[in-house]
Amino acid sequence: MNQNKNLIDIERKFRPEIEGLRIVAALLVAIYHIWFGRVSGGVDVFFVISGFLITTSIISTINKTGEYQFWPYISKLLKRLLPSALFIVLVTLVLSFFFLPLTILTKTIKEALASIFYYQNWQLAFSSTDYLDANQMKSPLEHFWAMSIQGQFYLIWFVLFTFVLYLVRKYALSNGKKLVNFLLTTISIVSFIYSIYLTQVNQPFAYFITFTRVWEFALGGLLCVNLGRIKINRLVAAIIGWVGLVGLILTGALFDVSKLFPGYIALWPMTCALLIVLSGNVDTKYGVKRFLALPIMTKLGGISFGIYLWHWVLLSFYKFKIAEEPGLISGIMIILLSIGLSFFMTRFIEAPIRNGKNNKKAFSKLGKVLSVNLILIVSLFVMGVVKNSGSDKEISHKDYPGVDAVAKSEEIEEQTPMPNFAKVFDDLPESHLDNSNQNLKETDVKVGEYGKTENYKATIALVGSSHSEHWLGGFIKAADKNGYRILNITRSGTRFSTGYEDDSPKGKWVENVNNYLQHHKDIDLVVSHATSAASDSKWVQNQMINQLNIVKDEYGMDVLAIRDIPTYDFSVPEEFEKFGEEKTIKKMNDFESQKDTSYWKDFAKNDERLYKFDPTEFFKVDNQYTPVIGNINIYRDIDHMTNTYSESFGNVLAEKLKYIIENKEENKEVNLNNI
Repeated sequence: MNQNKNLIDIERKFRPEIEGLRIVAALLVAIYHIWFGRVSGGVDVFFVISGFLITTSIISTINKTGEYQFWPYISKLLKRLLPSALFIVLVTLVLSFFFLPLTILTKTIKEALASIFYYQNWQLAFSSTDYLDANQMKSPLEHFWAMSIQGQFYLIWFVLFTFVLYLVRKYALSNGKKLVNFLLTTISIVSFIYSIYLTQVNQPFAYFITFTRVWEFALGGLLCVNLGRIKINRLVAAIIGWVGLVGLILTGALFDVSKLFPGYIALWPMTCALLIVLSGNVDTKYGVKRFLALPIMTKLGGISFGIYLWHWVLLSFYKFKIAEEPGLISGIMIILLSIGLSFFMTRFIEAPIRNGKNNKKAFSKLGKVLSVNLILIVSLFVMGVVKNSGSDKEISHKDYPGVDAVAKSEEIEEQTPMPNFAKVFDDLPESHLDNSNQNLKETDVKVGEYGKTENYKATIALVGSSHSEHWLGGFIKAADKNGYRILNITRSGTRFSTGYEDDSPKGKWVENVNNYLQHHKDIDLVVSHATSAASDSKWVQNQMINQLNIVKDEYGMDVLAIRDIPTYDFSVPEEFEKFGEEKTIKKMNDFESQKDTSYWKDFAKNDERLYKFDPTEFFKVDNQYTPVIGNINIYRDIDHMTNTYSESFGNVLAEKLKYIIENKEENKEVNLNNI
């Protein structure tokens, strides 16, 4: 290729308004996180800017040298990205050891490793589709998902432009602009269509994965390639610039970004960012460029990456320590501290490595910091294992009776609650461990078989969402005692209800469960949670009862309707670990944890067809909700039992199931709380 002729003619000049746009995006992310608990769309702006800047850099390198080699490209990126990232991960790990509750420390350690090696977005994508994991408190490193996507995008762009160079040389193309435009347009369209599709089908998964976000980078690349030939007058430039900025600021207020992105709604902040950059083509007296190009804006824009990384770390530890949302002053302090730390980090850590001429020395420093991070990760993990190895021991019924402490009014000596705080979140029902619980993406019926699987006296089907599934431990214990077979037929986030659209994934699964039940008449009893404690909507509860009546009337099966357990908007074990039992009990009792009370009272009084069981009494001591009963931690998050506590229901459930199975006469007592 002729090195005297540009592969692609692009406008190569410093665009101060882009630096200003970067700080606007970073501050929007911080402001919406701190004061509104919402997502702003600022990350999407970072993506389009990154696409613009890296495309500009790559094309300029090719135009200048005629070559495009991997190591110079990747070493430059690593020297720019890794120093800040490794330093923040290092600081976060140290702070985590001293300030984070054990319930969240393990998650943070995993995310630290994922952040260092740029795969955290995929880790979050798969955990976000796990309904149970979605209820866990966010870690101080969760925001590194965006950085992971950025790193993966840079690798994709290297492959893309290597391919461009190959085609240019093979076919002796005199100008690669048409080729690059074609490839970037194709990538944008394919990625955008896939983003729309996957957002509709599985939005939590779509939010984090790389392929639904590539179009945002590609739009930045297209802007880079074509910006120089787009001509607008001063008036239009002034108008579209301010429209873009105002629209960008309002993104988080107008849209629930965390639940709608990255589908077609993401076009809003993308368009706003493109309008702002496009308006910068023309110098106007009253244009947005003058504001964004102010020295203070460009200076802050240079550290916007650090501000983005620091603000979430500081906000997370503030919430862990103070246990409340930041007010005006504390929020401003978080932002100012983020700015200060970013200046320090850029000046004394990032700049010396980025600007150093000796690559060997620079990467030696990075290697040392990386080694310290890995040593810390391993050390924290090992210390956690050692510290909590006692939680693996067999617990005796005498010391840890759980539900029986209430059911039998047993006097017990106080012990350290089990499962241990470090393991409480992972104390899952067997169906979640052996993968017999259906996930959010699939609609087929998965059936787990437990209890006595041969020569059993009866078959009991546990059906519904995770609020049915968390009863599995107790039903298995009861089945072992009575000689029953248990079938677990559950799907995360999906009630056994008539309230879903037929063509929705949840509706399809419910239909498939109905078909399964109709073809398995050997099932003696169908069990499902029949209310939602988090909702006071009679419609929601009615749809669940309607479905159970269908099972009773049309399939001829007995049905046990279980009331939902008390539900909170905070993680009970995390609250318990941080503030102790007394304060947690107060917070639990100050919260309206059973919004289904009125509905359940009417249902229990008037319905004489379905068996029903209200477990509320087993979540209280002295008529107060409590986080621990019989020395067993009740909750694993905000609304699910630990499997250990569920198993302690074994004796209670065995008695009630025996009554149902062994008493076939008509007119028997259907309210099992009376049994």
